[in-house]
Amino acid sequence: MARMRTKMRAKKAAVRKSSARSRVPSRNAAKSAAKPRRPHKFVVSHLREEDFKSDGLRRYAHYRDLGVNDATHGMAVAHVIRFQGPCDPKVVSKLHTHAADFQMIYVLKGSITTQIEGHGVHKIAAGGAWLQPKNIKHKVLDYSDDCEVLEIVMPADFKTVELEP
Repeated sequence: MARMRTKMRAKKAAVRKSSARSRVPSRNAAKSAAKPRRPHKFVVSHLREEDFKSDGLRRYAHYRDLGVNDATHGMAVAHVIRFQGPCDPKVVSKLHTHAADFQMIYVLKGSITTQIEGHGVHKIAAGGAWLQPKNIKHKVLDYSDDCEVLEIVMPADFKTVELEP
């Protein structure tokens, strides 16, 4: 009988401790509550040839902005990159990095060959994709004449560091 009473007291004490803990907000809850995100806007982007501009990061490519930057208030950017003309490795194959938290590339048409530090050389054809970690060294080695990729990057305003002239 004494053993049973001791077990019951221990059980009641454990219940009191756990209910007291549940009233104290966790550190993770405080962190997530501190930075609320603005809601995204609805956006639609239809394919129009005149939307491909040569004002992007690379002069050998034309970029079509999909409106994600404005719709997400700078949280992300998404664009279609259409590579121009035959690939010239002297212009294209420059080692560089991007200080982006997230960068995903999906090949829409053609193919592209890239070299990723520590992961070798990869030829990715239409339907293939890759995820690039932050600040990983990489370069484009080649692309087909019809190559188009979809690139999604977070945040929208990311820094690119050229490692070769």
